[in-house]
Amino acid sequence: GSEAAGEQGQEEEAEDRLKEHMDNLLDKSAKTRQVALQSLRLAFSSKTLSEFLLERRLTLTDSLEKCLKKGKGEEQALAGTVLTLLCLQMGSGPEGEEVFRSLKPLLVSVLTDSAASPSARQSCATALGMCCYIAAADVE
Repeated sequence: GSEAAGEQGQEEEAEDRLKEHMDNLLDKSAKTRQVALQSLRLAFSSKTLSEFLLERRLTLTDSLEKCLKKGKGEEQALAGTVLTLLCLQMGSGPEGEEVFRSLKPLLVSVLTDSAASPSARQSCATALGMCCYIAAADVE
């Protein structure tokens, strides 16, 4: 019994950290946002979190949109990577499609912006390709 309770406590602690990182995506400090993006990248790439993310996908999508719009270079590149991982977590269902559909125009915008850093453009190109492969309902 205590082992299961310990696991549940660890799970809740991990979820609290994820919520904190998600909150930090809206921080005024670019450095804080970058650290939050790096932490989310690590979390999304090391554990299946689709249950947790399902109910928070809209908030997370909005935050990533802000990072892509207002961020520069490294922040935009990290946001593209986190978006790709979010799409992977959501899968090919309607939720993944919704995330992709809402951020696709912004990804294309960063990708075609010659003033954006090469790493941001590359990350957005990867996100566009991966999310399109995973979640685009429209064959075109």
